This record gives sequence, structure tokens and C-alpha cells, in this order.
Amino acid sequence: MRSFNGVPLDLEGFAREGLKTMLDELNAGHAVVVFPEGQRTVNGAMKPFRPGIHLLVKRVDMPIVPVGIAGAFEAWPRQRRLPVPAPLFWPAGKGTIAVSIGPPIQSVKLREKSREEALGELFVAVQACQRRAERLRRKS
Repeated sequence: MRSFNGVPLDLEGFAREGLKTMLDELNAGHAVVVFPEGQRTVNGAMKPFRPGIHLLVKRVDMPIVPVGIAGAFEAWPRQRRLPVPAPLFWPAGKGTIAVSIGPPIQSVKLREKSREEALGELFVAVQACQRRAERLRRKS
């Protein structure tokens, strides 16, 4: 994470410093990549989104681009130190992943919704992208 300017968040507390850094970047017009589940999955299934995402939605007028990744768990499960290699020129295998990008969602559309409704709508959008990515994924 640190090699590409990742901002770690305190998952146990409020994550104030990390969220402030992200808000500063967004207000400066920079893109921010957020992993809304807060951590890598332990079993490959999507987990509920962390509430800090809603804070970003409420504070900055920005497009939210949902992205789904298929195969990441198989390519790099939490208990593995390094990912399974899968260069494009190799046959499909366990380390092969696919990514699907969905249409942007304007944060203003979610701003007036409750946290549960907004996070639910974002979850559904990312889940649709993840399912599309799964269909695109090369498998062995």
C-alpha cells in the first residue's frame, strides 16, 4: 500500500487522519482509490462497506466509479505472502484476475440518503461490477 501512496485507516477507531487525508486529496481535485470493505476478504466474499465511505460521499461532490475485481482472493489470499503470478502470456490459472468498471455515480445522488441506503446502493453497484468481472475472467 505504501509503495503507491496508500493511506492506511484505523479500522478499530474512527480513522480520522486517513479520512482527512482522503478529503484533502478529493478537494484538491485528485482521484482517490478506496477499498470500501476496509480489508482483504478472508473467504473471497464481499463484506459490508465501512461507514467512512458515507462520510466522503456527504463531504465532497465527486463521481464515484464502482470497480469489481474477480479472482483477487485466489491470486493473493490473506495467508499468502506473495501473489500467484499470472502474466497475460501464460495460460489462465489460479492467479488470473479480471476487473470491471461501472458507470460513475454522482455523490450528490447519494447525499440525502441514509447511510444504510447509500452504502447499500454502492455495494450493489460494486457487486454488479464484480459479477461482470467474474464472467470476464480467464480460467484454467
